[in-house]
Amino acid sequence: MVEVKRSRIDRMSSPVTAEAAHTVGDVARETGAAASAVRFYEKHGVITALRTPGNQRRFDESAGCRINVARLAQRIGLTVREIADIFADLPADPSPEDWGRVADTLIEEAEARTADLRTQLSDLRSGAKLCELTKVV
Repeated sequence: MVEVKRSRIDRMSSPVTAEAAHTVGDVARETGAAASAVRFYEKHGVITALRTPGNQRRFDESAGCRINVARLAQRIGLTVREIADIFADLPADPSPEDWGRVADTLIEEAEARTADLRTQLSDLRSGAKLCELTKVV
């Protein structure tokens, strides 16, 4: 299972640059997510925003990709905290190799979870009483 590092990605307070010029609405349109979901992912460290002098969020080019990958990871069963921890090691502008490492982590996690589910299915098919299947061994 994914090891949770408990590190928190802090919001950047640097001035907004051309690289970080995407608004919440821009990222929402790019990903098909609601604007509230974009803010949720930022709040939980999946993406990071710079702030304008008026305290508006501005995201870089990778925000949309990060959200799309996060949504895939959630379908695998990872929590937003686990996803943020996986993304914590990504540079601001991830390379294909960086994304490859994320993919490897997600594949490993999906395979582990699939193996666990297969074990649970096998237990269910064993004919044992259901109440006995939940006993801690």
